[in-house]
Amino acid sequence: MTTGTNQLDTKSFKRALNNSENYNRQGFGHGDEVALTMQSEYNSPLIQEIRDNNYKLKRGNVTIHLAESFGFCWGVERAVAMAYETRTHFPTEKIWITNEIIHNPSVNQRLKEMNVDFIEAKPEGKDFSGVGKGDVVILPAFGASVQEMQLLNDKGCTIVDTTCPWVSKVWNTVEKHKKKEFTSIIHGKYAHEETVATSSFAGVYLIVLNMAEAEYVANYILEGGDKAEFMAKFKNAHSVGFDPDTDLDGVGIANQTTMLKGETEAIGKLFEKTMMRKYGPDQLDKHFWSYNTICDATQERQDAMFELVEDKLDLMVVVGGYNSSNTTHLQEISVERDIPSYHIDSADRIHPGNEIEHKPLGKDLETTENWLPAGEIIVGITSGASTPDKVVEDAIENIFAAKG
Repeated sequence: MTTGTNQLDTKSFKRALNNSENYNRQGFGHGDEVALTMQSEYNSPLIQEIRDNNYKLKRGNVTIHLAESFGFCWGVERAVAMAYETRTHFPTEKIWITNEIIHNPSVNQRLKEMNVDFIEAKPEGKDFSGVGKGDVVILPAFGASVQEMQLLNDKGCTIVDTTCPWVSKVWNTVEKHKKKEFTSIIHGKYAHEETVATSSFAGVYLIVLNMAEAEYVANYILEGGDKAEFMAKFKNAHSVGFDPDTDLDGVGIANQTTMLKGETEAIGKLFEKTMMRKYGPDQLDKHFWSYNTICDATQERQDAMFELVEDKLDLMVVVGGYNSSNTTHLQEISVERDIPSYHIDSADRIHPGNEIEHKPLGKDLETTENWLPAGEIIVGITSGASTPDKVVEDAIENIFAAKG
């Protein structure tokens, strides 16, 4: 039986917040106007041309192969549209966002140009001291923690919630774990905003980054181990008061929606088999619970990337924010196939003179010269779910220009 407690009744609080006149999750009726603005700022005739041409385009000695699913997902487009609507509906009010609206630098910069302020994140946490009563505060696509929502509600702010419904689905899942008194095993990055938000809705939780960490936990469940080592390994990745000796007898699986689909599924199967081995098949329901919370859009982009890397590519360009988890996982797929791969967050990273500034997987930014081979080349292109088509178009045009 789990031992941790969650002082706030998160389900009741969220229900009450949803019914508050200061809370909005549906927009403000400016959809048509905002759609035209976003179309002019983010859509791309070139990308549409490539789609219409079986996702391929040849110009000079460069052939572009575009992934068949890429870029803005529905949840991201909805969040950005709601942010634009908020500025339209509140033309003079002070507007804040608790974090980046999505993980894309050009979109966030555009909102700053619209006089939307971003809550400053400090080492000790976000600084809400400048937010006053009556201010409008936007919650980003990957959500905000229950504690942040409660603080903003107590301040008397107007809250505009753009949280992706897929993220909300995960919150509902960990609420069910809590009701069953199961520990939530969350597949994700403990410092990622979405996982921070999800864990705030959980009771007892443990966050695992990958299969290696999941296997460590599974072995501990079956064989026990060094408790001090366990706690050090998962420092910052568990609920207050978590005890691996008592809190792992019943577990439920959840995930950060942008993790690799296959890995999340494998982690779920691992814990299912682990609990079956420890307690027997007839007792499984008393010790394990799993429900699919993998985002459809993330899955589609990963599947399209797996198809794309089967083509004969000379190199791969992945476009998206450097702090975008789903973009990073697209990069992983390319790297695992040993395809030269370049992750850029904007077209400006492609410099004149055949030079590119990019972020290798797990490393800091670096600059590579002569990155485009001589002669005929085939370049694979994809982008993360927070990347507008216009940004991808600009990157493709810069690749053509770099090849002359």
